[in-house]
Amino acid sequence: MTSPKGTRPAIATTQPTNAVRPRGSALDRATAMRLAATEYQRYSDLLADLTPPDWSAPTDCPGWDVRTMAAHNLGMARMAASLIETIRQQVKADRRARKTGEQMVDALTAIQIAERTALTPAEIVADYRRTGPRAARGRRRRPGWFRHARLPAAQRVNGTDEPWTFGFVIDTILTRDCWMHRVDTSRATGRDPVLTADHDGVIVADVVAEWSSRYRPAGTLVLTGPAGGTWTFPDPGDTITLDAVEFCRILSGRPSTRDADAAVLGGSEVPF
Repeated sequence: MTSPKGTRPAIATTQPTNAVRPRGSALDRATAMRLAATEYQRYSDLLADLTPPDWSAPTDCPGWDVRTMAAHNLGMARMAASLIETIRQQVKADRRARKTGEQMVDALTAIQIAERTALTPAEIVADYRRTGPRAARGRRRRPGWFRHARLPAAQRVNGTDEPWTFGFVIDTILTRDCWMHRVDTSRATGRDPVLTADHDGVIVADVVAEWSSRYRPAGTLVLTGPAGGTWTFPDPGDTITLDAVEFCRILSGRPSTRDADAAVLGGSEVPF
């Protein structure tokens, strides 16, 4: 991190802007679907490359090892592949959440993991290889009326409840979720994630755009690495330099090995 003034930059506040309309995807449909298909393929390739000891490696998500994370990702891909499966999982998660008091997303992921406890790593790899392309097609085929519809429950981001459209989940969140878990899995198993400007760089740029729309940062943001770039915001301020992946991890709430970098983002959050 660098600061030309020699002081800690104040590039963001912790107060999000108020969303009047349900939040939708900022990505155009063609770009969103290209990113989805590529991300499913890259995660599939990573799973296929894992060794037996890798599957029990702990990840940055508390209580999840690599196998648990893969079971969740497979469940999410299955849900994306079929509208019927989407409804089934949502109904089951709603029932669990009402019974346990869990947040809906926690109930959903718990169900996805529990339904796949009997699968071996090899079976998870094979199932994900089949399901990834189906998930990309399923997301591409969701009709416009469905994508523009409002999610039934508000989503809590940085302490504030906000409405989302189904399209925001389909076009943006499902890809970010898979991408971040690919990073988690790579870190847990000592691998460098595959990163390219035309894929990961577009995902990161979309995260930066949403972050800036939520928190009105000032100054200049320089993100390094293959997925990085430089953004200068209208209000004058200092310069922050961060690794692009680390920037996204901080915004997702992952633990950071660089506390100063996390602090300089003001506790701001972007959903993944």
